Amino acid sequence: MFRHAIPIGRIFGISIDLDYSWFLVFGLLTWILAVSYYPAEFKNWSAGEYWFMGAFTAIMLFVSVLLHELGHSIVAKRYGIAVPRITLFVFGGVSQIATEPASAGQEFWIAAAGPAVSFLLALFFWGLRPVLVNSGPLLALAKYLALLNFVLAIFNLVPGFPLDGGRVFRSIMWGITKDFRRATAIATVTGRFFGYAFIFYGVWQAIGGNVFNGLWIAFIGWYLESAASSQGQTQLVKDLLGSHKVSEVMNQDFARISGDVTLQELVDKNVLAQGRRSFVVGDGKATAGLITLSTIQQVPRSAWPTTTADRVMIPLDKVVSIQPTAELWTALEKMGRDGVNQLPVINGDSGHGVVGMLSRDDLVHYLGALQTLGK
Repeated sequence: MFRHAIPIGRIFGISIDLDYSWFLVFGLLTWILAVSYYPAEFKNWSAGEYWFMGAFTAIMLFVSVLLHELGHSIVAKRYGIAVPRITLFVFGGVSQIATEPASAGQEFWIAAAGPAVSFLLALFFWGLRPVLVNSGPLLALAKYLALLNFVLAIFNLVPGFPLDGGRVFRSIMWGITKDFRRATAIATVTGRFFGYAFIFYGVWQAIGGNVFNGLWIAFIGWYLESAASSQGQTQLVKDLLGSHKVSEVMNQDFARISGDVTLQELVDKNVLAQGRRSFVVGDGKATAGLITLSTIQQVPRSAWPTTTADRVMIPLDKVVSIQPTAELWTALEKMGRDGVNQLPVINGDSGHGVVGMLSRDDLVHYLGALQTLGK
């Protein structure tokens, strides 16, 4: 499975990932600190010391971001909400909270926990100054981390959805209106407003001569506007899918093949001739596993005539699957989270195991029909 992040460990059962974009901002921040901040603070260091402290400070900043996200995650888990992973990326970090909070109060405390952690970190690093007064590098590090954590907390409290402040704002609107959908719509509009405000201010700064900072502010505004729009679209899709189940959409006319079929025969007679992309391997009485196009592509073409399906299939107990009674939104989230384009639908009460296949195309067509019918 292809992913755009590197897993680096687990904390409290939560997987911690580094998005590839993290390395870009890590390098940029290290460079800025090594050639600007530390040379201005300390005149007599060697180049190696500047670069070491720059890299160490950048790492500590992302440790602070991780603690910020753990604040969200731990409170969410206290409410019984699963948090599969936290991903650190170019704009900081994001906690993948599995489901929406059950109440406005839960959303408020989950959203507020992150900025609260950042404020506490700012106070902690600021309070270290008297202890580190005789250690110049550590004193400079503590002052910088205190400032950055304070800025991180303040920025995240901007009421621009989906920032923490936007989610706090949505929780307040939810509490007032008693309508989660309406609260989300209000928060989305507000988030887009703040996104456009950042873009306008950034462009104005750039025109006034402050090009780098102006473009960076405008870029943040573009990100906020895009994220708010995306959240609005996500909620629209979720509302359309509603309580519809996988069993309503799954394709029961899926391809079942014998385990002794060669990959060459499978490609010639099923992939090329019929356009099928996934195959259930079994004898009609029980399912042994699954083969997809990506599975076939992992085998050298020269070996296709002699390689049978049962040798390369994914065993059924290792397959990412879904229950027929699961909601379609759950299936869509699972596809995105696990990076798959189709899910075998497995009924534990069925003797055959796989009772259908659900693909992204099936979901797109079903969504189109729901939207046309106004369901």
